[in-house]
Amino acid sequence: MEWPAGPVWVILPTYNERANLEALVEEVRSVLERSAPDHTILVVDDSSPDGTGELADRIEAADPHVRVLHRPVKRGLGRAYLDGFRHALAQGAALLIEMDADFSHDPSYLPAMIEAAREADLVLGSRYVAGGGIRNWGPARRFVSRSGCWYAQAVLGVRVRDLTGGFKCFRRAVLETLDLDAVRSQGYAFQVELTYRALQCGFRVREIPIVFTERREGVSKMSGKIVFEAIWMVPRLRFAGMPETSRERSVGRAPSRLESGSSPQEKASRKE
Repeated sequence: MEWPAGPVWVILPTYNERANLEALVEEVRSVLERSAPDHTILVVDDSSPDGTGELADRIEAADPHVRVLHRPVKRGLGRAYLDGFRHALAQGAALLIEMDADFSHDPSYLPAMIEAAREADLVLGSRYVAGGGIRNWGPARRFVSRSGCWYAQAVLGVRVRDLTGGFKCFRRAVLETLDLDAVRSQGYAFQVELTYRALQCGFRVREIPIVFTERREGVSKMSGKIVFEAIWMVPRLRFAGMPETSRERSVGRAPSRLESGSSPQEKASRKE
């Protein structure tokens, strides 16, 4: 069977990303033309005051592979992704990819993520497996990110190395099984929650290495509020249990499995 077996949708949430959007869409399109010709880029804009939404409309008018979803107010990254997922699922997406709109996630990794989805239900672009890394971050930002991953790993009892990363490829079955209406978190916590819920439901999760690079243009959306939310939301995830709807939809699935794209120890264990 030809792979990918259905349309690929890339979800790009934007807020004041006018300086990056046109070049990013062009680069994503160039990569996907070769690896997944049946693709759509969905820009989810939160009424950016810098005119990002208007630019996205002009790009859409000139390119049938681009769609724009306008939201009237800024309601957070997590809400933007959820609205984008629902829209893409309704349009028949087979694979759904989430990525930042500021070039911190390199589009050149898209073919590897799509290929990894042959064997995995959720593919994570990971900074913290062998071969992954971060460029242009200071020591404080690195500490916050790495500490957040260690904290989430310890509290949730999972082996995913990059729980807070936002470069992911979902098979549609994952998002159809998860109760998206029950997801309340944003930022780091949103990324942790989706991966944890997928593991709870028995889906196969694989990490492949990426190098994360600080944004090319504009201002980072990172804030103390996002970090604080992750601190209190992670224990809540552990002790709240799986949403009832997700539990019902996942009945009969095998136990979850984590696969690493680069760890020799984990590769050896899978062969035994």
